[in-house]
Amino acid sequence: MPVAIARRRRVTAMSNYGLLTCAPMFALLAWAAVTDCASRRIPNWLSYTLILGGLSHSLLHGSAVGVGGSLLGMLVGFGLTFVFFAVGAMGGGDVKLLTGVGAWLGPAGVLAVFTVEALVGMVQAVLQAAAQKRLGTVLRNSAVLAGSVASGVVDSGLASLPDPGSGAQPRTKQVLPYSVPVLIATAIVVALRWGTV
Repeated sequence: MPVAIARRRRVTAMSNYGLLTCAPMFALLAWAAVTDCASRRIPNWLSYTLILGGLSHSLLHGSAVGVGGSLLGMLVGFGLTFVFFAVGAMGGGDVKLLTGVGAWLGPAGVLAVFTVEALVGMVQAVLQAAAQKRLGTVLRNSAVLAGSVASGVVDSGLASLPDPGSGAQPRTKQVLPYSVPVLIATAIVVALRWGTV
């Protein structure tokens, strides 16, 4: 019985240690989110500090991933976002941001963050469209796009859709800050990984 209690306390201490060692990652992600919301860009020095911090973290005893896992996580984080960058749906700072998260959490962690942030980003996009009174247009365009992709013809019907800004109101392009869903998703994934939820 005392051995089980000691083992449970050791696991809790490792959990707290793991969360504590991730504090710099969360600080950098929070800074990136604030900067991204204010200026719609993430400075290179912030992204590179996140990446180098993740690599350095992998050298610590008791870190979630080793050096190999950190490098593979960077590759996965880069690969998941580079496609979106290549088609113009995401900025270079966003790619570097998820690459940095991969350096901290490894391939499985960054894949989980990418999945959760997609869901968080979807909710954020719906709320933003509703606030701008464009929810109907966004949902209609999404349905046409989904139907086109399902039928195998990606551009089918998209050209016939009205421009969301063609009405009486001037179009205001509001780019969603990618760093906010990444911060939220990282917090969820880390909390679940260390069993604090």
